[in-house]
Amino acid sequence: MKKSIKALALAAVLALSLGALAGCSSNSSSSDDLGLVNEGKLTIVTSPDYPPFENLNDDGEAEGFEIALAGAIADKMGLELQVETMQFDGIVTAIAAGGKYDMGITGLSVTPERAEQINFTNSYYVDDLSCAVMKDSGITSDSVDADLNKKGVVIAVQSGTTGEAYAQENYPKATIKAYGNSNDCFAALNAGQANAALTNAAVVASMLNSYTDAEIVKSVATGEEYAAAINLDNQALLDAVNAAITELQEDGTIDELLKEWM
Repeated sequence: MKKSIKALALAAVLALSLGALAGCSSNSSSSDDLGLVNEGKLTIVTSPDYPPFENLNDDGEAEGFEIALAGAIADKMGLELQVETMQFDGIVTAIAAGGKYDMGITGLSVTPERAEQINFTNSYYVDDLSCAVMKDSGITSDSVDADLNKKGVVIAVQSGTTGEAYAQENYPKATIKAYGNSNDCFAALNAGQANAALTNAAVVASMLNSYTDAEIVKSVATGEEYAAAINLDNQALLDAVNAAITELQEDGTIDELLKEWM
């Protein structure tokens, strides 16, 4: 009898051990199936010049709503977050090319043109556009459209953004000057090198904390949906990220991050 009990106990231990090993193997296989560029990591690329979505802090580290969101997504997937940076207008192309980054997350508005090159995840934020001018410019909310659509007027925009496309379409007589990042747009405005800066509303509101002599004279309810970019050939990663975003929406994490960063 004692021998039988010992044998049963040993069998149970072996079964538990094999189950644990099988569980580890399953998780590893799941991670491998995602086609990650770095094993065990979610490698994102961002343009850290778009506060409050992403910017560099005093220690030179990327932070902001989307960086925190990417970290939460990585946690849900059991991965470590790795952040890489590059200029905004090269990110869609880099994700489309594949091989270097798993996901681009950088204030990307969902557009049909971009969707031809990359897969968009589920959206997690909706934004509009705003136009800022210096307070002593003489441009008001009543005169802004007429004042900006003139020869010799310079409108600063970030290259490759929906703000650039809006300015080109609505102010054809003006010079639309594209900069690599939103910081440079507002620096140009402050230095008198541009008459207006036009970009996403949350970014303009954040910039006005630093550029206190500027003000918003126009807001456009474009209802742009923000989403992350993933290579067209990686459906498995897209599904996994979307599942994580859904969980983060349902458990209130995204709302908490919005309150923290917005």
